[in-house]
Amino acid sequence: MSVIMSILHFIVFSLLSQASILVGLMAMIGLILQKKKAVQVITGTVKTIVGFLIFGIGSSAAQSALTSFQTLFTKGFHVEGVLPLAEAVTGQAQTKFPMVIALVMVCGFALNLLVARITRFKCIFLTGQHNLFLAAMLTILFKAMGMSDVVTVVAGSIILGFAAAIFPSIAQPYMRKITGHDDIAIGHYCTLAYALSGWLGSKVGKPEESTEKLKLPGWLSIFKDYVVSVTLSIGVFYYIAAIAAGQANVEKLSGGIHWLVYPFLQALAFAGGLYVIITGVRMFLSEIVPAFVGISEKFIPNSKPALDCPVVFPYAPTATVLGFICSYLAGVACIPFFAAVGLPVIIPVAIPYFFIGGTAAVFGNATGGWKGAVLSSVVTGILIAVGPALMYPVMQAVGLSGTAFPETDFNALGLVIYNLGKLFGLAH
Repeated sequence: MSVIMSILHFIVFSLLSQASILVGLMAMIGLILQKKKAVQVITGTVKTIVGFLIFGIGSSAAQSALTSFQTLFTKGFHVEGVLPLAEAVTGQAQTKFPMVIALVMVCGFALNLLVARITRFKCIFLTGQHNLFLAAMLTILFKAMGMSDVVTVVAGSIILGFAAAIFPSIAQPYMRKITGHDDIAIGHYCTLAYALSGWLGSKVGKPEESTEKLKLPGWLSIFKDYVVSVTLSIGVFYYIAAIAAGQANVEKLSGGIHWLVYPFLQALAFAGGLYVIITGVRMFLSEIVPAFVGISEKFIPNSKPALDCPVVFPYAPTATVLGFICSYLAGVACIPFFAAVGLPVIIPVAIPYFFIGGTAAVFGNATGGWKGAVLSSVVTGILIAVGPALMYPVMQAVGLSGTAFPETDFNALGLVIYNLGKLFGLAH
């Protein structure tokens, strides 16, 4: 029994939770099904994984820079409260329910393949870490309702399997507008916010007024280069946070770098990370999409890979940065509201606000240009603050504290299930 558990733990936490391995495995299967030569299978698989890892390296660099900003912002403005970060909640949940979470994730992914095979929802969710987060959220939810391990695994797996196929499909009409084709889907459990962003954009603006086509006068034209625009715009945020935190706090993070130089270097590091993300995305997409034809033709007709949110960044990098700024400001504006109405104070964490807010802006930009990008990211910034505040009591019910899930799909799904449980006397 211990051997089986060890193997299961290895498969879930060492393989399937690694998105690069998962997309590489899918590429390999697709190439084999197309009866490609061994050299082509090996080359396509390796390049898919390497491309994904390159974009992961960029993500890590961007996240590292954002973590420094978050530290300075919190210290500078003396803000304390709940930090919405899926990785933190999942880490806490895994210490309490490790095997249940593993089973929900593995069985849920298997069911995702079955749902894609027999229904009209053809998305195969390849963002492994997000399936892990959803498995953790469902486990927390059912445990808060007093369910047994067996019920949690069965119900959680069914919900995850359907969610993995259905949620990406919700945003697919707008994903087609972004990419210009129907080859990939968005595999990030904020699809309700992304679909809403696409709809809002269509109501307030025009796609031809894209953030990528803005005509800027005179010297402002340097902002048309997104590396420059990222560095300068994010640099302003860093300097505000650094000045608010003070020289002593900055020097604790800077490792000997002058406290007024450090924010500029962090802004450059963030811009470099974003550039690497876009480069890696382009590389692995050029491999995974053709390889997926094999799976679509032989096993799951008309299926498409649902991939992590940075896959849309190359289509509108300026909108990505604009979305982060607008959504983060919206999250900050929610803080006094939470304090006034007695809700848990949700501190906007820069990392999810960049990835979620930036992606929402790309969706809004695709249908409404820069106006759509601004409005959609502001609305999304509010949603990923309000959702965790409403769901936080469920976290506390199983002994978790200090953090919550920012993802809109998690919170919408969780609130519906939990309130149904209360209606039938299962939740308190």
